[in-house]
Amino acid sequence: MRAVDVLIDAYGRVHENVDRVLDHVTPQVLKARVDPDANTIAWLIWHMTRVQDDHLASAFSTEQVWTSQGWYDKFALPYGVAEHGYGHTTQQVGECDKLSADLLRGYHEATWKKTVELLGTLTDEDLDRVVDTRWTPPVTLSVRLVSVLNDSFQHVGQAAFVRGVAERVS
Repeated sequence: MRAVDVLIDAYGRVHENVDRVLDHVTPQVLKARVDPDANTIAWLIWHMTRVQDDHLASAFSTEQVWTSQGWYDKFALPYGVAEHGYGHTTQQVGECDKLSADLLRGYHEATWKKTVELLGTLTDEDLDRVVDTRWTPPVTLSVRLVSVLNDSFQHVGQAAFVRGVAERVS
């Protein structure tokens, strides 16, 4: 098995977990917080998907699904087009309260499909390509892909946790 096949499988597992979190979730649970400043499921899935879309588009020198497929306009959030949620305040997190599971699922699905398409073009040798020179050492494609996976698994796990807590108290 090639390393790229492992990455495609891992991103597929994130995708499956997003589907599980969003499957039959109520609007009330989607915007629930485990404390007043905690992130909501809606924000976590939006942010996780934005980071994946943003970071992979940059690494592959391609346009983000967010803009190329009109998701920025569909979401109509009061954020700049380049925002992906890093450093958002609790008030900014709350802006995602109006988002539906279907909208979140649609954007994540489109981003996942683009991710699989991009990964499918790679050879194992491509993984050593430097994609970000702002760090020491410079970041390779393999490091960026694993970093995004790590972030994605954490956020989808957090979203699943919030769903479990919110459904118990509602």
